Amino acid sequence: MWILVLGYLFIFFARVSDVTLSTMRILMLMRGKSINAAVIGFFEVIIYILALGQVIGSLNEPLRLIVYALGFATGNFVGSRVEERLAIGFATAQVISLENSDLMAEKMRDQGFGVTVLEGCGKQGTHQILHILLKRKDLPCFIGLARQIDKDAFVSVMDTRQIFGGYFSKIKAK
Repeated sequence: MWILVLGYLFIFFARVSDVTLSTMRILMLMRGKSINAAVIGFFEVIIYILALGQVIGSLNEPLRLIVYALGFATGNFVGSRVEERLAIGFATAQVISLENSDLMAEKMRDQGFGVTVLEGCGKQGTHQILHILLKRKDLPCFIGLARQIDKDAFVSVMDTRQIFGGYFSKIKAK
């Protein structure tokens, strides 16, 4: 009985591990880190084949297939959480504050964010657009600060694959 339970647990946790690694591998590829992706992929495929072997060898046990699928689903969830925690790479944020653009730029700079102010023309006239490149790990601090200064500001955040040059200071934690 214990051997059966251990087999199910192996399948489940192997699948969680390989799907989590798969998530990380894809993110590394998207960020141009192909050597890291290759190393992760090496371990990912070994774990995948070991887990798959446990299921293919016992197709007469439908519970193994269910545990395999649960491991896959859980691995997707865990992989996304790990990626959020690691917050590898950079993001680009654009902020439009109808009332507080100057204050927003000043406070963002005070906290260590690099801010470039551009002029944009919208439905309600000309507005300042704050363009900010930041490390993804600094995103919570940035969003908190933006909401604190102007809860009605329009904020758009995009993933940035690569940047060259520029200056990134240490962000002051709130």
